[in-house]
Amino acid sequence: MASVLHTAPSRMKRNSKPTTGFTLLELLVIIAVIAVLAALLFPALRSAKDRARRTTCLNNLRQINIGVRMYSDDSSDNAPSPGSAAASNNVATLYSGYKAFVKSYVGLNNASSSQDRLFACPADTFYPSFVSSNVVPPWQSPPWQYVRQSLHDQPELDFSSYTFNGGDNVVRMVGQVATIRPGLTGIKLSSVNNPSRTVLVAEASALVPWSWHAPSSSLWFKDAKNMVSFVDGHVSYIKIYWDSTPYPDGGVKFALGYDPPAGYDYQWSGN
Repeated sequence: MASVLHTAPSRMKRNSKPTTGFTLLELLVIIAVIAVLAALLFPALRSAKDRARRTTCLNNLRQINIGVRMYSDDSSDNAPSPGSAAASNNVATLYSGYKAFVKSYVGLNNASSSQDRLFACPADTFYPSFVSSNVVPPWQSPPWQYVRQSLHDQPELDFSSYTFNGGDNVVRMVGQVATIRPGLTGIKLSSVNNPSRTVLVAEASALVPWSWHAPSSSLWFKDAKNMVSFVDGHVSYIKIYWDSTPYPDGGVKFALGYDPPAGYDYQWSGN
C-alpha cells in the first residue's frame, strides 16, 4: 500500500505591523516639554543655591563674631583693631586688621591666605575695581568696573570677604572735604549703647555698598542686601543705606561714612 504524505500548511502567524520609533513630531514635543520643565525648575534650583550660600555666610559670620568676642574678653573688652595710628597710611587696616587679632580664636594659626575658608563667602565672586589697588592704581581715575574675581583671594582685606566695623570716629580731610568714619575702633564693646543694632563684622560689600547675593550692574547702590553680624551676636540679611548725594568735590559717599536714616536695621556708630 502506498502511503501518501500530506504537507500541512504552516500555522505560524506573522505580525504584519512593523516596529517603529518616535516620529519627528513626537521628538519635538518631548524636547519642548523638557525645555518647559527645565525653565520651571531652574529658578527653584537657583534660589536653593542662593539660600545655601547665604546660610554659609551666616554661619561664617556667627563663628567670626564669637571669635571677636573671645578676643575682646581676653583683651580688657577692647575691639580687635590696629587703631587710628595704623590707619594713617592705610585706612583699610581699620576694617581688615581685625583678622590678625581673632583668627587664632577660630582655629587659624598660620599666615593669612586664600585658603582660610571661614573668611570666604561662597557668593564672593566679584568686586568693584577700586577696592583693589592691584587692579586700578589709586591715582588712576575712573571708569571703574566689576572685577570677576573673589575679593577673598586678594591681600587688600587680608584674604577675607568680611570686615570689622572698624571706623575710628576721627575727622579726616579727603581733598577739601572733612569726613568721619563711625565705628568701633577705640570703643569697648560693653559700652556699645545699641548692641542689637550696631554692626560688629559684615560682608565687605556692605561698606560701599554692593551685593553679592542680589547683584546689580551698578558698582554701588541703595538698599544693597548684605549679611551682617551685630555686637549682641545675632546675624541678619539686611538692606544697606546709600546716600547718593556726592560730596562738594564730586566724591562718592560710601555707606561706611554715616549711620542710616530711620527704617534701617543697623548702625555703624557705637553710641
